[in-house]
Amino acid sequence: MSNSKITLSEELQRFNPVTVIGAGTIGISWTTLFLAYGLTVRVNDPRPDLKEVVLNGIEQIKPTLKALGLPTENLTDHLEIEPDLERSLQGSAVVQENGPERIEFKQELFSKIEKAVTKETLLLSSTSGIPSSEIAKGMKNPGRLLIGHPFNPPHLVPLVEVVPGEHTEVQAVNDAIAFYKSLGKEPMVLKKEIPGFVANRLQSALFREAIHLVLEEVVSMKDLDRIVTNSIGLRWAVGGPFLTFHLGGGKGGLPAFLKHLGPNLQSGCKNLGNPTLDESTVQKLSNEAMNSYGKVQIEELENKRDQKQISVLHVMNNQH
Repeated sequence: MSNSKITLSEELQRFNPVTVIGAGTIGISWTTLFLAYGLTVRVNDPRPDLKEVVLNGIEQIKPTLKALGLPTENLTDHLEIEPDLERSLQGSAVVQENGPERIEFKQELFSKIEKAVTKETLLLSSTSGIPSSEIAKGMKNPGRLLIGHPFNPPHLVPLVEVVPGEHTEVQAVNDAIAFYKSLGKEPMVLKKEIPGFVANRLQSALFREAIHLVLEEVVSMKDLDRIVTNSIGLRWAVGGPFLTFHLGGGKGGLPAFLKHLGPNLQSGCKNLGNPTLDESTVQKLSNEAMNSYGKVQIEELENKRDQKQISVLHVMNNQH
């Protein structure tokens, strides 16, 4: 797709229009991506400044879309701002929910949603950790509900974790995969529900040890970030942990790696930290973060991050 005219692909026609519920960071990111692919998008949120927030958010994301080769002109031609939930859902083929991470809120919300949509409407939640089986407990027909959890920001990072619940229909899973693939995403279906899903659990494990090392004054926060980006971050971007260790085993692959280095790996796991995020710890980490990065505006840091991620994506896509 080029930077010129926005067109709706044949694959996406059956998923049009889309209702985006929640105009926070994730919701606006999804909205902008959907618009760039030609979908009609209805944004629903009760906040009084909804239109201003959405339009400003779209403007901020435009440069990233352009760098990704997506259209940016006339982006809002198919945007509808609708603060009324029921009206925003009328005739929608897909719902992408991005509300607060509270189980009671989501249960009540999806109970309302299913009353306003057809049984064919695909119901997706961007929740970062709540299983759809829990969200579905207030619903009468949860077969079309499942998790479509993006990695922030959705318009840039390819991953979407697709997590069906115990009542999710197979066709709903297939439709979710087709929908996200048509948007240039990398949907990965989890075989079973688990709190936090996969990407966030992996991120939490690494971040827990990062906090421990900083608190123990083994390394500064800024230097730890440099260590990750110049070692495992670089390797995992192109291979992931299992392929990395498979290659680390030489001609014998992962079996050889585990045989020779497995005992050391297991011993090392026993020495990992388990910090507690109490008030004093949070204050210490906050102070160091501001000393390390606080002199630069958040927007500038975000722009630099996005530019680097786009460069990585271009290289990886060219290798396919």
